[in-house]
Amino acid sequence: MSHVLVVDDEPAICWGFRELLREDGHDVTIASSAEEALRVAPTCMPDTILLDVRLPGMDGLTAIRQLKEKSEDAPVVVMTAFGNLETAVRAVEQGAFDYLTKPFELADATDVVRRALEHRQASVLSKDAAVVPGAADAAALAETIVGSSPAMQAVFRQIAFVAQSDAPVLIMGESGTGKELVARAIHRHSSRGAEPFMPVSLAAMNAASVESELFGHVKGAFSGATTDRKGILEVAGSGTILLDEIGDVPVSLQLKLLRTIEHHEIIPVGSAKSQRCGFRVLAATNRDLGALIEEGMFRKDLYFRLSVVRIDLPPLRERAEDIPDLARHFLSQMSGDMAGCTLSSSALLELSGRAWPGNVRELRNAVEHAAIMARGGTIEVAHLPVQNEMATRSAVSSEVLQREISRWTLQQLQPLDSADSEATLYEELLQLVEPALLNAVLAHCRNNRAAAARLLGLHRATLRQKLKNHGITGEDEA
Repeated sequence: MSHVLVVDDEPAICWGFRELLREDGHDVTIASSAEEALRVAPTCMPDTILLDVRLPGMDGLTAIRQLKEKSEDAPVVVMTAFGNLETAVRAVEQGAFDYLTKPFELADATDVVRRALEHRQASVLSKDAAVVPGAADAAALAETIVGSSPAMQAVFRQIAFVAQSDAPVLIMGESGTGKELVARAIHRHSSRGAEPFMPVSLAAMNAASVESELFGHVKGAFSGATTDRKGILEVAGSGTILLDEIGDVPVSLQLKLLRTIEHHEIIPVGSAKSQRCGFRVLAATNRDLGALIEEGMFRKDLYFRLSVVRIDLPPLRERAEDIPDLARHFLSQMSGDMAGCTLSSSALLELSGRAWPGNVRELRNAVEHAAIMARGGTIEVAHLPVQNEMATRSAVSSEVLQREISRWTLQQLQPLDSADSEATLYEELLQLVEPALLNAVLAHCRNNRAAAARLLGLHRATLRQKLKNHGITGEDEA
């Protein structure tokens, strides 16, 4: 029988974990502070530890290493309702096994406990945490990548873990979602953080010279090659290369790039001699590589080699709750006449309601535009740039929806009169519209009911009852 130590100052959380874990056959010890956990750990000798970050007295991140020492290296799962990139990186830096963001699904909690126990039983948990740049660097980067939404919490967690390895990473996302920022975060928090970070825009390169730009060339390799020239891959040394817009790399060059990544060797244009290389490869694209593979425009083997780890960045419309923090962050970076601007509540509401097809980049441009117009004062809706045609599609869709509802209502009213006591138009409309709304939001939140309830503006108990009424199944929330 396995023993789990739960460290949290919220009695409801502790009670929930005790009931959940006991049902799965585990012994459970509860501690309400890090200090108490450090006292009981040598006695109960837990097989895994669930540790909250915000605790009275010593915080959870500070306690990780000591808890691991006192429990013979039991895996520690960090829990937090206030996660950001700094928290995720520090947790991994201190040796955390995994990272849960509150509120989480029961299935997520049981799964991470199961994996932690399997990891413990297999005795493969690393005893030496990898060294990454200090918390000051992490804090600086956390100020750049802004977001507290569940979608961004997942991204922070991936960055923290993947930074510890040298595996290739494929970063997918629409234009303007911050793919290069994520790549820089991975590099900065890796053991290569002091080495060069070299972003390479493949789409901006001349198709005729892209091979020479990447791999370099020797004298006489082609007309105009009067001297040997190092390519970008060689200049990167032991640093990190970001191959931006990897979907635009010519098919003729993909095999050579694949061999370079697999064998860590560079062959300059015009040379038959290979050179060893030690860089790490990250790749990014906003294109559908699966469709390119089907069209024969992208090699499947190169895709698999680049996507050892894949990070999908959510578009801004799928994390609208981050928009106020992003807007304030951009304002904090203003200088000159634009410094000191604040956002009115109506401007924040307007920003949060727009579609942002250009994602974070478009939002930043809009905030800068508004700051210029407000001249250091309070930004109002009138200071914001007019939405473009793509951004107004959601409003047009709303007009269509309202028109269709009006048409449906009129059709239903035709056989009725105002004295009809058995008319149930409101309930009939809810039965038609509500299931579609609930299903769409649940799908958007990947069946996370807590996140769905927040987007809908409903209490979780209310959402649970509505799902039950409509016969919509899904996982229970924690």
